[in-house]
Amino acid sequence: MYNYKMNSLVALLAIASTSDAFTMQNVHRPNISSVSTIKKSALRPSSLLKMASVEDEVAALRVAAQKARDDASRLSKELGKDEVEEESTKTQTVVKEPETLSPNQIKDLVSAINFENEDAQSQVSKLSGLSESAKLGLWNAARTSSANTNSPAPLRPYPVSLNFLEQRTGGKITAESLGVGGGDDVTLDDFKYATLYVVGGSSIAGVASLAFLPENIGAAFCYLFAIIPILFLGIGSTAPAAIAGAIASVRGTSDDQSVKEDRICRHEAGHFLCGYLSGLPVRSYQINDLGFPCVEFYPSTDGEAMGRELSQEEIAIMSVVAMSGSVAEALEFGEAKGGQNDLIELDNLYKRSKEFIGAQKQQDLTRWGALASYNMIISNKDKYESLVSAFREKKTVSECIAAIEGQTI
Repeated sequence: MYNYKMNSLVALLAIASTSDAFTMQNVHRPNISSVSTIKKSALRPSSLLKMASVEDEVAALRVAAQKARDDASRLSKELGKDEVEEESTKTQTVVKEPETLSPNQIKDLVSAINFENEDAQSQVSKLSGLSESAKLGLWNAARTSSANTNSPAPLRPYPVSLNFLEQRTGGKITAESLGVGGGDDVTLDDFKYATLYVVGGSSIAGVASLAFLPENIGAAFCYLFAIIPILFLGIGSTAPAAIAGAIASVRGTSDDQSVKEDRICRHEAGHFLCGYLSGLPVRSYQINDLGFPCVEFYPSTDGEAMGRELSQEEIAIMSVVAMSGSVAEALEFGEAKGGQNDLIELDNLYKRSKEFIGAQKQQDLTRWGALASYNMIISNKDKYESLVSAFREKKTVSECIAAIEGQTI
């Protein structure tokens, strides 16, 4: 339909542009030999009528041409041409180069912001002011630029399949490595073997108690050992997580203390880097049970955005931030173990979306968020490693920003 109307427009413009020639060719012109015998004011009535008719036709053609132009403009808007041109104009805006400042200079600038007590809008206003004055170069960079990635718009979501995610990350980020592919620490086989061990061990212990202990005492212990498999099955059917935790502790799958601490630091550094690049204000920055800081971001530059639904852009950004911790873990250790709460929080945010997000789109957004956070972390690897060191040293929010923005002078 669009091509048909554009072709019609070209034809009408061509006719309109030659209307003067058309008029002159159709107006009756006297023979050269009889020019001297015709007075200037003696045009025949039929010629005047013909001229009026031609002028009316030309006027109608011009009206039709203008209508075709209007239709073409409307179709262009419907096809998104104006949005593309507007977006292209935005991306071509000249950005002022940030100043080269040391980490200590960045820290002094950002220390004026009280991240513990100031609300989201105040944080955004002050950080944006420093960014506009070219003091900060990476704050909100993922919204306004490539943020050092290969994509001109790293926060623009698109459908991502598991195969595509694995291919684009060189096999480093998969469903299993993110802890969402069913590759849990404790499997069904573990439960099966644990049940066999409990039943077999209790049976042997019951028989041994009858054989080696006094009659009454042996009988009491035999009944006790007989109850253990029943209790095991009862707990397993009502609270399988408790059994899984016991199996994991016996099997020794837990990381040692140093690895666990490194996981936490890398996980939180991933959150911090992607949240900062996406321009989100800090909701909380607190020390966890192991003594290391954990960061949380507001879902919007308005803060909690209570009383309203979240936009598509806000949902997309939170998908990136939520998946960034697990991606950071997977990059270092090959698998993530601390992303369950992030996925639960992300699922709650999906329910607050202005646009309905079905199961398939949730999966697409989650996988895209993992890919986008992977690109941000890999493309800012030096900043990320500096941030990991800051978390290990339990630095403040201002010092973490200085680790991202500061440069060696």
